[in-house]
Amino acid sequence: MPMIAATGSSLPPSQLQRIRSQAEELEGVFLNTLTKEMFASIKSDENFGGGFGEETWRSMQAEQLANTIAQSGGVGIADELMSQMIALQEAANASQGLTHTNLVANSGVYGK
Repeated sequence: MPMIAATGSSLPPSQLQRIRSQAEELEGVFLNTLTKEMFASIKSDENFGGGFGEETWRSMQAEQLANTIAQSGGVGIADELMSQMIALQEAANASQGLTHTNLVANSGVYGK
């Protein structure tokens, strides 16, 4: 997670980590949809029999491929999303008058 430390953001590290996780999750969902569509266009091979079993395994294969791509650093979508999400969160905090000090103090279970 060196990207988080190098952001120069005014947000606390815990919030940056949460933003990073959300961005990676969204990239994973996108990659999963992309790979499922890619596999959907492949015609069934007679050697593997086709049918419901093959459709099930293709779906699992697409999901695993997407997860592997995302865990290997993805395709850069999470990085771009993260920078935009940080900017939006900092703007929201600024409009509410939140600073790093009172943001950390109010981020507990009962914080508002």
